[in-house]
Amino acid sequence: MSSKRRQLREKIVPLLQAGDLTALTALAGQETGVADILMQFLYEPGALLYWRALEGLGLVAGSHPEQVGKLINRLLYLLNEDSGSNGWGAAAALGEIGRNHIALVKEIIPMFVGILEEPFSQESMLWGVGRLAEVQAELLHEVLPEIVTFLTSSKPQLRALAAWGLGKARYQPAAAAIQVLTGDEHPVQLYDCGRLLETTVGQIARDALESLT
Repeated sequence: MSSKRRQLREKIVPLLQAGDLTALTALAGQETGVADILMQFLYEPGALLYWRALEGLGLVAGSHPEQVGKLINRLLYLLNEDSGSNGWGAAAALGEIGRNHIALVKEIIPMFVGILEEPFSQESMLWGVGRLAEVQAELLHEVLPEIVTFLTSSKPQLRALAAWGLGKARYQPAAAAIQVLTGDEHPVQLYDCGRLLETTVGQIARDALESLT
């Protein structure tokens, strides 16, 4: 890493630690490499800085799309088996970027269905779709029926993320299937509203149903 990139990373880390995404976005207006540095945090799924970097990447896309637009192909490559990676946070990043600047991902939304078929990228894509669905649900008509199938997954995290995303989308056809999950007390993690929450599938399902009423 060059000294300039190292210095930029040293500016970014404390902003992520403090959750000061407003200052992070302002920094992106002064330094063209902020989005590139944020990409480095997508290789540590689950860490708080991972989630804040995702959110920051979306905000940079909204205010400085030229920085993020050039990263879309790299994110797609990470989701390709030929990359040799596990996809990391790439799928989540696509959803978060679309939430803030839909033009950057609109044409590749149909690819989300295929991404959901790959076990290594399912959690990441479900979260990304949920973030996008909250503001652009009408563009996800091909994707949302696929999300419903995850409500009966054997994995609690996938069930939870599916219920959460469908609630964000206000997807009424899923109401009955979400209702079934309201008594599911398996523990899960969810990053939402700037916080990393320890919750349960059932609580997420109950919150999702409230969004549908």
